[in-house]
Amino acid sequence: MSTTVTNNEKDVNREDFDPIESLAREGARRIIAEALEAEVEEFINAHKCLRDSDGHRVVVRNGYKPARKILTSCGGIEVQQPRIDDRKLPAGERFSSAILPKFMRKTPTLESVIPTLYLMGISSNKFPDALAAIFGENAKGFSPSTIMRLKAVWTEEFGQWTKRSLEGKEYLYVWADGVYCNARLDHEKLCLLVIIGVTPDGKKELLAVHQGIRESEESWTEILVDLKARGLTKAPKLAVCDGALGFQNAVDKIWGQMKIQRCWFHKTGNVLDKLPDCVQPEAKKALKNIYLADTKENAQKAYQKFLDTYGKKYPKATECLEKDYDDLFRFYDFPAEHWVHIRTTNPIESTFATVRLRHKSTKGNGSGAATLAMVFKLCKEAEKHWRRIKGFEKLKLVQEGREFVDGELLIAA
Repeated sequence: MSTTVTNNEKDVNREDFDPIESLAREGARRIIAEALEAEVEEFINAHKCLRDSDGHRVVVRNGYKPARKILTSCGGIEVQQPRIDDRKLPAGERFSSAILPKFMRKTPTLESVIPTLYLMGISSNKFPDALAAIFGENAKGFSPSTIMRLKAVWTEEFGQWTKRSLEGKEYLYVWADGVYCNARLDHEKLCLLVIIGVTPDGKKELLAVHQGIRESEESWTEILVDLKARGLTKAPKLAVCDGALGFQNAVDKIWGQMKIQRCWFHKTGNVLDKLPDCVQPEAKKALKNIYLADTKENAQKAYQKFLDTYGKKYPKATECLEKDYDDLFRFYDFPAEHWVHIRTTNPIESTFATVRLRHKSTKGNGSGAATLAMVFKLCKEAEKHWRRIKGFEKLKLVQEGREFVDGELLIAA
């Protein structure tokens, strides 16, 4: 008598009897159980001296909570958490597991995979199959409606984030740029104004994501006023931007006169657009010779050489380069180790490459609000992997206002 085995049964059997998967899950289960026991024991020992009026201990073990399945990167793991009777403690002092928070049903690893897959272009109706391929058949419980709920959560998180206090915060460098996205339901391109900052200890942080009207002075002013109202009163030492006057004029109003570094990535693109294709490869090398020069003097020589080479035949290209002269060489006034970071708005450009991929895959993200939430979540996920800038130790000198010439600290005679 033959027996028919369905595809689902094959998948379940493969997961249950694969010895490596089984060992991985069992090992993870034991480690989690041991960690939970140790966490509970530590809490009980910390309160073992507390007694009630009858002399009984205030904090004691009380069996185990019902088992629950946690979805992890190695599949579903059943976990049983020890229970503590600490009802006599004040509400703020009662036990709360840092390992297995209340209501947690999936690990942070999986939490980060979900938005990453969505942001990388996996459509909602393909999520169950995508997650199942990574984490096994137990992950097929995720439905399109689950993803929609997640997007609602992202929107709420974004709203809270835009109201966070910035008291005591300081950013020595900031990158500012406008990024355009398609909002399918709004029938127009959405302009997202983004600011990323560098803290005194060298960490890069997402500072602002705001829906603006193109890159207007009014929109940038609204952002900077809001940041200042929430506590960011210290102006950065340098702002790196794409040359849009809207941002620079807003900076002058809110933070006063400060150093602006024109983004060489944008400037190079703008200049090359005004040259024929046959000239662009050599022109690009000539532009690199300017901003990669070891000293400001050598950079200015390379700059003049570019003007002499292309000025007569392609005046629009050289005029484009000349108009931002004062702001092209500001980076030479800062530590040489920081030049690779502050010559361009690359931190924003590289982050938003994923945004553009997502838009290409889905032809937009619905409404402007959905786009904002998506971009915010993407940036926060990316922020987890941002490294401190090179030579961050020298940020203390920048913070103190010490003078640098050609990237080297100027020592007073």
